[in-house]
Amino acid sequence: MEEEKPAPSQAAMAAAFAARSLLVQLLAIGVALGSAILLGGGTWAVSQIVWVVAVFSVASSVLQTVLVTRPVQVTISQQEALVAAREADLLGQARRQKLDSRLSRALEMADVEEDALDVVTRAMQSVTDAPAELLLADSSKAHLVRAAQSGPDGIGPGCGVASPSNCAAVRRGQTMSFASSDDLDACPHLRARPTGACSAACVPVTILGQAVGVLHTTAADHAPPDQRTVGDLETVATQLSARVGMIRALARSEVQASTDPLTGLLNRRSLDDQIGRIAGGDRAYAVVMVDLDHFKGLNDAHGHDTGDRSLRIFAATLRNAVRPGDLVSRHGGEEFLVVFPDTDADAAAAVAERVREALALALTDGAHPTFTASFGVADHRVGRTFADVVAAADAALLTAKRDGRNRVVLAPHLAAVDHQVGPLQRAW
Repeated sequence: MEEEKPAPSQAAMAAAFAARSLLVQLLAIGVALGSAILLGGGTWAVSQIVWVVAVFSVASSVLQTVLVTRPVQVTISQQEALVAAREADLLGQARRQKLDSRLSRALEMADVEEDALDVVTRAMQSVTDAPAELLLADSSKAHLVRAAQSGPDGIGPGCGVASPSNCAAVRRGQTMSFASSDDLDACPHLRARPTGACSAACVPVTILGQAVGVLHTTAADHAPPDQRTVGDLETVATQLSARVGMIRALARSEVQASTDPLTGLLNRRSLDDQIGRIAGGDRAYAVVMVDLDHFKGLNDAHGHDTGDRSLRIFAATLRNAVRPGDLVSRHGGEEFLVVFPDTDADAAAAVAERVREALALALTDGAHPTFTASFGVADHRVGRTFADVVAAADAALLTAKRDGRNRVVLAPHLAAVDHQVGPLQRAW
């Protein structure tokens, strides 16, 4: 890259002007005297000499204008244009830095992804009056969904691209501009829009190192968004990528800290943290303790990989049988614990029976060694504390094991305990 030559100073320009003027004047005088000598052999009348000097003075003025004045004027105009361009560039940089700073502060206050998307909506409104939208990949990474939009009526341009792989800007990982949707090399998703032919700019959004979305804006046909608007959208995309990436990374680390890595269920510590909102007051709840039957023998006969697959199969069966608000955890080894809020032991036992039957059905294809599970059920009526209820469910589980396994057993004496609390949900 060539280095930019420094602009000449005013002193240097004045010196060049003076030097050129002196040279022109000396040239004119020399030409005049030489002509006088050649003409007339050195004996000229005063009027002739005056005439020659006048002629060459005019010639000197013309030469000075052509060789000195006009180049200096051109140089000054070029310097003024250069200074104006630099001032405009500095003003643009200052404005961009202000946008970057304000956007950064706003996104720092966004604790969840929905708040970050709200900031992006407001940022798009401040960057351009034209329709704009943010399309982000869903959890499957296979589909793009409209996450934010802005425009004259609060409606974005309505790009119909369905997946990240169908978006040229996402595939290339770089900003793309299109002067007209009718151009041969225009994005096909710009054509045949209800609003007619248009121009557009598309800025890819990268989260955690992967291009998963696009910021898209449109403008009048053959009048694409200017460089300033595109640069602002790139700033928005960069800031959004950083913040959403951090929010997702934090969420992922929280999930990893609260779940069992093998089954994806809550771990024991996470269950203990959440149980207070259910068992901490006068609220009905039921507890089911589960243990896989003869699990050690399954491991010894078929290996630990088969044992791990068995745990995952049972965890999936259990998860499919419960409600979203129920707490399902791997309590340790091959033991599981489920807490059913606003439920009594009878309803929980019915769910446990469905799980037992679903497990048997899931293993009928012969692709995995068969195994069974035993269940112990208790509810809030057997004790004053959550530990009391868990102990009663565990005792019922031991009874199920002792009575032959692969069965559901309720804790004894439930009907004799008299401290019914809260409304119950007996079936779902």
